[in-house]
Amino acid sequence: MQNRAEKAVELHAKGYNCCQAVVCAYCDLFGIDEKTAFTLSEGFGAGMGGMENTCGAVSGMVMLAGMKKSCRDPELRNTKAVTYPVVKTMTKAFKDQNTTTICRELKGLDTGTVLRGCRDCIMDACHIVDANLLGD
Repeated sequence: MQNRAEKAVELHAKGYNCCQAVVCAYCDLFGIDEKTAFTLSEGFGAGMGGMENTCGAVSGMVMLAGMKKSCRDPELRNTKAVTYPVVKTMTKAFKDQNTTTICRELKGLDTGTVLRGCRDCIMDACHIVDANLLGD
């Protein structure tokens, strides 16, 4: 099978938003079907619902961290202490690589200088997911 980053880029090319592309590329590994993953991640595209805030690919990483690290038991609620540091590490990695996690800034909408296009943000997010959520 192709790697997950390639799959995510293909999904984006088919019309999935950045968050959907990242989440759906991994959903089978994280215990969620693609239709549910697609639906849950829909509102996070284009910087959270088109507001050009947090990059959708970053939001996808965060969603996957929750799916991977959560105890999945509303009665316990004890895995936030595990999930939050992973989210911080992953988000920091993305920001270190791209200088920002803000969609508007990545796309250069105010400056005219594109820092990173959607395809590359998706690839970066997938590589960060691979490094931080797979194999443990």
